[in-house]
Amino acid sequence: MYKVFVNDVPIILSTQENIGSKYTNVPIKRAKIKQLIHKVEQGELLYLNLYHKKEHKLLKHLKKKLKVIKAGGGLVVNPKNEILFIYRNKKWDLPKGKMEKGEMMEETALREVEEETQVEGLEINSFLQITYHIISRNNKYKLKETHWYEMKTSYEGKLIPQQSEGIKKAKWKNFEQTQKALKKSYANIKLLFPQEYLVQHPNDRVG
Repeated sequence: MYKVFVNDVPIILSTQENIGSKYTNVPIKRAKIKQLIHKVEQGELLYLNLYHKKEHKLLKHLKKKLKVIKAGGGLVVNPKNEILFIYRNKKWDLPKGKMEKGEMMEETALREVEEETQVEGLEINSFLQITYHIISRNNKYKLKETHWYEMKTSYEGKLIPQQSEGIKKAKWKNFEQTQKALKKSYANIKLLFPQEYLVQHPNDRVG
């Protein structure tokens, strides 16, 4: 199963023809994908399951219908166990960006994190996962496939947000600050974090 986000609404890609009474279930091979994305975008369709009996064909069919943009990014941790965030479009996000011709994906991820924050001394610890979301460019829908890596650095210098990319802030955040930031982040970013970052303490809940 895969989740492909339109804003923060996940389109489910699965091998099951029916995943629940709330869902509109459509075979991915026959799906009019652009019409369906538009309905999700407009709030007319909030539960959509695109299915195929063979799991390896789910993304294959989606990528036939939408142009793919590949990107790389990082969940960066420093020796204080703080996490590096950027603030753009009124949301907290993790640094990431588009793959350039001739690059390996790891090179893309390292370059983009450094460009967007001016952090130095980055090393990749491990691959995390791939996230998928739909973007609209020039009135055309595209599938953004972002490869995420856990990174580390001992950099203690100044962080400088890449303003040309619309980034307003670049900040290190501790556990509690990260929990707070994730409330104003994106659903596909939340997938990268352990559950404890997403659970509120009972005393922090309002009402």
